[in-house]
Amino acid sequence: MDEGTPTKAKWWSRPRPRGVSGPGESDTPTPATTGSDGDFVLRAPEEGAPGAGSGVPEAEGDFELRVPLGGGNSEGDFALARPVPTDTPVDDRSTEPVDAVGQGPAEPATVRPEPAHGSDSTSTPPYGVPGPWAPAPPVQHPATAPAHGAAIPTPPPPPAHATPVTRDTVTSGPPKDHDVPAPHGSPTPTPPEALPPVPSTPWQNYDPWAPVPAPLQQTGAAVDTKDTRRRRARRALLASALLLALVAGGVGGVVGAYLERNGAGGDVVELPQAAEEPRGRAPDSVAGIAARALPSVVTLHVSGTEESGTGTGFVLDDRGHILTNNHVVEPAGTDGEISVTFHSGDTAKATVVGRDSGYDLAVVEVSDVRGLKPMTLGNSDNVQVGDPVVAIGAPFDLEGTVTSGIISAKERPITAGGESGGGTDVSYVDALQTDAPINPGNSGGPLLDSRARVVGINSAIRSADDGSGSGTGQAGSIGLGFAIPVNQAKRVAEELINTGKATHPVIGVTLDMDYTGDGARVGTKSGDGGPAVTEGGPGDRAGLEAGDVITEVDGRRIHSGDELIVKTRAHRPGDRLELTVERDGREKSVSLVLGSSDGD
Repeated sequence: MDEGTPTKAKWWSRPRPRGVSGPGESDTPTPATTGSDGDFVLRAPEEGAPGAGSGVPEAEGDFELRVPLGGGNSEGDFALARPVPTDTPVDDRSTEPVDAVGQGPAEPATVRPEPAHGSDSTSTPPYGVPGPWAPAPPVQHPATAPAHGAAIPTPPPPPAHATPVTRDTVTSGPPKDHDVPAPHGSPTPTPPEALPPVPSTPWQNYDPWAPVPAPLQQTGAAVDTKDTRRRRARRALLASALLLALVAGGVGGVVGAYLERNGAGGDVVELPQAAEEPRGRAPDSVAGIAARALPSVVTLHVSGTEESGTGTGFVLDDRGHILTNNHVVEPAGTDGEISVTFHSGDTAKATVVGRDSGYDLAVVEVSDVRGLKPMTLGNSDNVQVGDPVVAIGAPFDLEGTVTSGIISAKERPITAGGESGGGTDVSYVDALQTDAPINPGNSGGPLLDSRARVVGINSAIRSADDGSGSGTGQAGSIGLGFAIPVNQAKRVAEELINTGKATHPVIGVTLDMDYTGDGARVGTKSGDGGPAVTEGGPGDRAGLEAGDVITEVDGRRIHSGDELIVKTRAHRPGDRLELTVERDGREKSVSLVLGSSDGD
């Protein structure tokens, strides 16, 4: 059987009108019966022929075979009977009946065609035509696959009262554009709503006249090409490699740090350690004092034509005045250079404002420097032996060095300098003695009390001697340091800033420095050969004479001429002194007012 595929009728199975000869009767068909492709076409039966007017379609319609006139026998071919008129469907747009096979409205035929072949003994239908007992199955084809991701619709269940679909009730074919009135006796069409819904299954009846479904549409996502997929794979591989490298690096770093800190294995020794403490310190502690004082301390680098040196100083005011020792700036002379380095690390050039070798003090000045923090000055008269002190300086150019100790003694008369000869550079200091370590480079630095106030200017130390007199002894601190009292330094600094020079209080007598007895003896003549007691001077007015021995100053015993100078230098010009004088084995008290080195 043909699987329902429409085939063109062959010459042996084509119906032909009665009275028309077969292929063997006439080799040349008439024009009325020959198609354009050489095949025979059926023509309508002639008028009056049997079967005319029985509703058979014309030549372009489909024909159904029926039993030949005369009844035929059981061994011949039988034509299918036309459908019952009542089963003919009607187009829902008109009342005209439609042909049973859906080819259009039925039209009357004048002559019913008969098969072109004769009866055979096997009663086998011709090839390509289904027998009446086996209707041709419909053509099956797959339904359109839904778009990716779309849900497959579920077919609705058939209504309970639906009429079973039979072969006689199914029609096919598009409706005609024109309506043909149904002939008398045509079957009543079945309403469309009474027909069961077409099942939505993967396979369904093929209908060539069914509406063309909408074309397939994409979901909107671009279809990746092979190059795109390859690039995406490379990017994913690269990202994975980078992530793996980061993770491996992090893990390796953690493991390496752990092994470095705790060892690669075995017993690991971890020593106990104190926890971190607050950085603040008590204000009166060494750390507290240093924290407040260091920003005001400077380091001086001095260079001259013949020598250079390093010392310390501290800021006096916000105008740039800095106090230090005279022996620190002396190497610069008149054409040397002085560089000042602050605690912040900034440097500036400095010039000498004034200096005095008798007090071993000097004042330098820096210009165009902002943010200076002056040091607070204390009162050296309030210092007591045993008070804690802190010394700050740059020993051996180690700037910002902090040491601490106590006041070991007060009013310790010392002399320093004198290396130039003639005694013009000798300093006489009524000093504060301290055991705070002071070394070369500390000169000019501050000696601070417990409130970070300046009570002295570090100036001299006593070094150990090897006893050989070679001067090769230890040149460092042995716990004997000396500082100029700040009260004396303050007066001298003010004079140097205001006038550029300092005045020295004097008694107006020349002392015999070679006297080895107890006390200070007035000489017999001055250095230039004149009288030892200056005429009209403070000593002359008080009644001092040559050869007198001064044993006390303000009730304090003195033992040498240097001590008398020191005690005198500790006062200001115009101060009154009470002296105890021995003359011819008798003591007498003398009161005098100090003068100045310039005769005032």
